[in-house]
Amino acid sequence: MSNTVADFIWKRLHEWGVRRVFGYPGDGIGGLIGALARTEGAIDFVQVRNEEQAGLMATATAKFTGEVGFCIATSGPGAIHLLNGLYDAKGDHQPAMALVGQQARTAIGSHYQQDVDLQSLFKDVAGAYIETASTAAQVPHLIDRAYRIAKAERRVTCVILPNDLQMERMEQPSEAHGMTHSGTGIELAPVVPDGSSLQKAAAVLNAGERVAMLVGAGAIGASEEIAAVAELLGAGVAKALLGKAALDDSYAFCTGSIGLLGTRASWDLMQECDTLLMVGTGFPYTEFLPKVGKARGVQIDRDAGMLGLRYPNEVNLLGDAKATLAALRPLLRHKPAEAWRKTIRENVQAAWDEAKNLAMAEADPINPQRVAYELSERLPENAVVVADSGTTSVWYARNLRFRANNLGSVSGTLATMGCAVPYAIAAKFAHPERPAIALVGDGAMQMTGMAELITISKYWQRWKDPRLVVMVLNNRDLAYVSWEERIQSGDPKWEASQQLPDVPYAEFAKLIGLKGKRVERPEDVGPAWEDALNADRPYVLDILTDPNVPPLPPHITLEQARHFTLALAGGEPETGSVLKNTARGLWAAIKPGKSEN
Repeated sequence: MSNTVADFIWKRLHEWGVRRVFGYPGDGIGGLIGALARTEGAIDFVQVRNEEQAGLMATATAKFTGEVGFCIATSGPGAIHLLNGLYDAKGDHQPAMALVGQQARTAIGSHYQQDVDLQSLFKDVAGAYIETASTAAQVPHLIDRAYRIAKAERRVTCVILPNDLQMERMEQPSEAHGMTHSGTGIELAPVVPDGSSLQKAAAVLNAGERVAMLVGAGAIGASEEIAAVAELLGAGVAKALLGKAALDDSYAFCTGSIGLLGTRASWDLMQECDTLLMVGTGFPYTEFLPKVGKARGVQIDRDAGMLGLRYPNEVNLLGDAKATLAALRPLLRHKPAEAWRKTIRENVQAAWDEAKNLAMAEADPINPQRVAYELSERLPENAVVVADSGTTSVWYARNLRFRANNLGSVSGTLATMGCAVPYAIAAKFAHPERPAIALVGDGAMQMTGMAELITISKYWQRWKDPRLVVMVLNNRDLAYVSWEERIQSGDPKWEASQQLPDVPYAEFAKLIGLKGKRVERPEDVGPAWEDALNADRPYVLDILTDPNVPPLPPHITLEQARHFTLALAGGEPETGSVLKNTARGLWAAIKPGKSEN
């Protein structure tokens, strides 16, 4: 058995609990790859098609397991590719750790091939802990600190390893002055605020007559406590995009998503409440929250930097969502709030009815909302659903009814394109017994998704449940950007920028041993989902959809309506289709009697 620095690193990481690493080989990590092979499967290596995808898979692993997602990249371009995936983890407060190769120590700073200042390059994304190893005796504490900080603080860390050091004989630190001796392990306990702070929060919440809750990714795993507190307070519960799996959509008081991708029920909840309880969320769009001074606020978050950041709360509680809600619960007084709850229930039902009606509206050739609606009707109870950035995120947020055991996520803060397929792959490795579903736009599919179908083809037979469905909204348009230009800027669609080639995604899937189908008629959408969800291997659904079905926010300002009118007058190439589809929802979203923001 070899005793190199690289051998030690994998042994140490195994002691920390690492069992899988996503990456791509290169000479900058040659020593690490050789040593990883010598672990004889103790740590599984998943070969991706691009290091960016390794970072995204590490992020998704953290999201779907709560553990540190782990990835590796070679020096120079490999390390640079990795950055986008790690920024996804940073933006969404997920624990991730990267090992990055570097040129030999003697070559650093000499303008040598692939000699990149990685310490500076990774300083922002891995600012929680980024260090370059220079001697073997230094390696133990670098690995230990990087992993411990990532796990405890839910942040990104990175250790840079020159390739010559990786293959040196491992030497443990001596007893001499200037040496440090570290070890593995950390016991994490949920943080709960003290009794006085909880009493202050309870006083604010008990005084409210129309309470609203907003839950995010930090509240996932606390659904029982969320529901119990909502029942006590007579509250409605809105969900930030990353918190879609925090509460079952079957609750009559759950208003669904909030914000640009949200429901009108969530908009009304926030505009009409007098008290706001925010739990585990950094939801950024403050125009969708109550007007400042209109509602009293309480927030719960385990990250002090996120407290009081979006709304001027009276009480900010630093603590774990589940444990803090459980501690707060005995201090809350039950309030029926019958009129408030009745309004919430009616708004929720109206939102789901509206979503169904819009989904069933005619489009050319298929309404993308219907694609999400038909999936929702057939969604397996234990499925993991991910969506890419773009219009797919809108339909994921509004049209899918999550059940109690569903998991799901998107690239929230970074909102990077190309996240859904690697997310789904990571979900299958984390939960091989669950079906996974990726909702992907054709722009994202062409950007990175088609390459990662090869990864699926390489590994799918290892999964206990082989079902992984990649659904491509094939509308030959970067549709979300087209709509942003129309609504936000008043510019018409520019075909040179927005049009995409029509690619036979399902046929490509078949070429590499997967299954697939192109769907061209709306009546075939439901049966196509059934075929895909019952297949004996991963499946690509290539669904031809209308790019001109508008992903309208739940509240349209007069300024946005004016921009839209200017876009139509300015040479919009698809005016007829845009007008027809938009008429169903745009003007109805401008609420008479409401002041404009």
